[in-house]
Amino acid sequence: MSWSHPYLLYLLPLVLLPWVSRNTEKQIVWESLLPHDTVSTVMGYTLRVMTSIVIAALLMAVAEPHIPEHTVQRSGQGAEVIILLDRSRSMDQPFARRHTYRLSTKMNFKESKRSVARYYLTEFVSSRPDDRFGYVFFSEQASGILPLTYSKETTLATIEAGGLGRGLTKTDISVALKKAGEMFDGEVYRGARIVLLISDGGQILSAEQEQRISQILQDNNLSLYWIYLRSVSGMTLDEMPGESVLWQGAPERHLHTFFKSLSVPYQAFEAGSLDEFAAAMKNIDQQHYQTLLVERKMPRESLADYFLWVAMVGLLLLTASQIYTWFGVSRAYRSTRH
Repeated sequence: MSWSHPYLLYLLPLVLLPWVSRNTEKQIVWESLLPHDTVSTVMGYTLRVMTSIVIAALLMAVAEPHIPEHTVQRSGQGAEVIILLDRSRSMDQPFARRHTYRLSTKMNFKESKRSVARYYLTEFVSSRPDDRFGYVFFSEQASGILPLTYSKETTLATIEAGGLGRGLTKTDISVALKKAGEMFDGEVYRGARIVLLISDGGQILSAEQEQRISQILQDNNLSLYWIYLRSVSGMTLDEMPGESVLWQGAPERHLHTFFKSLSVPYQAFEAGSLDEFAAAMKNIDQQHYQTLLVERKMPRESLADYFLWVAMVGLLLLTASQIYTWFGVSRAYRSTRH
């Protein structure tokens, strides 16, 4: 417990005021006429104690006792998730195939790949109360927009802001993966760690880049998921019989092959429609509910009200005793007159 105004506690010796002796001596003709009233003596001491308690409670309430903001840990079910969202210009284009149903008109956006990703990421984050999220935008460079946080409000606001503006021209997935690894540098391992890559493009990596990415993913014990948003051509990540020769050796396939060769958990999802994107997000959501150490920031809690309640109850009792005394004296006075 802390105090906002601790200097006021120096006034606590004022609680001795009710015990300061007062000159209440009376002239008695015969001492035997003065009865020994034990009840009155006890009541007198009780009222003094109560008055001291009221003074102390009021002083401590004015000093504003409180429990400072602090962090608590508990066990939850979830994961630590770094979302890597492609900000290239191609993400402003629609999916390769038309979907079989339309989303609610309340969404009110053009169905570009980036807009749909924003919508389903919002649902994904909202459905996972214990997860810790980080957020990275990337094109030619990667920007760590949001470091790992438990705040759902901050994460959702960041996702919503990701829909603003236009995409850029180039894409470098390697810098995005490096940024994801950097976000875990110095972090205590709490449980499952996921890198969720959402992109419609690929990249042919150099040997140095591949080694660096592999080392980052292994050192931080990361699982990698790639939601590949198909372009208008409709190319798949794995070779299909009778496909166009133009798709052989595509950067997306090179990247997919490299990811499969990593010694970390990896899974790719190909989304060419809203149905497939929703299914991919649902699949990822169901896979990672592991025991996770969750940190929660507890806000400052004021304790002044408790002391005010003590003071109020004490004042009510003191007031009641004074009213009772007044009625008793008045009744005795009236009886002597009659």
